[in-house]
Amino acid sequence: MRLPVILFVLAITSVKVSSAQNAYVKLGQQALMEGDFKVAIQRLEKACVIDSTNADALWMLGYSYYHSANYKKSISTYTRVVTIKPTDATSYYYRARAKSYMAKDNMLSAQERDKYLYGAIVDFTKAVTLEPTDTKYYQNRGIAYREYGVFKLDPTSKSTFDKARGINALKASIGDLEKVLNDNPTRADIASLLDISKEKLATVVGHR
Repeated sequence: MRLPVILFVLAITSVKVSSAQNAYVKLGQQALMEGDFKVAIQRLEKACVIDSTNADALWMLGYSYYHSANYKKSISTYTRVVTIKPTDATSYYYRARAKSYMAKDNMLSAQERDKYLYGAIVDFTKAVTLEPTDTKYYQNRGIAYREYGVFKLDPTSKSTFDKARGINALKASIGDLEKVLNDNPTRADIASLLDISKEKLATVVGHR
């Protein structure tokens, strides 16, 4: 077969693969918009097999895993997204939220919970750095700091107990939530979250 013919065949094959992937992406997006995350996963997984570098398809797949409570796969998928698009704040945000949910698994060891709780803070911080005006990142990081602080102050977990880090995490939680409340003083939900973090800190330092 002459070279021009080979190139022509390769070009046709590439178009067919691209068309197939686009079809799966569109079908996956449609299922996602309809809230049918199970179907979205099936279609988007096929799209990502055809092209593992399609950041949009991977993002939607990670989102579908997240809303299907498959947090481990959501984390790994969003990790692939940020490898391709390292400045995508929303990918760090959803990876952080997935890590926070993973940390609630009672079957995990204390060290694994520590890893997920701290990892969530790191990812929320990355999102804050990329989009510093989006208050939802501060709000969620404030919650993550509180969860990490409570965890580090748990005396029953000797391998991960760290009073200093626990106190610092609670202070950081208060700082983030105060920022959100200062930006929007009408947020009663944030005021309640802030009160919880302050109460946790007061209990530790002994000033009720």
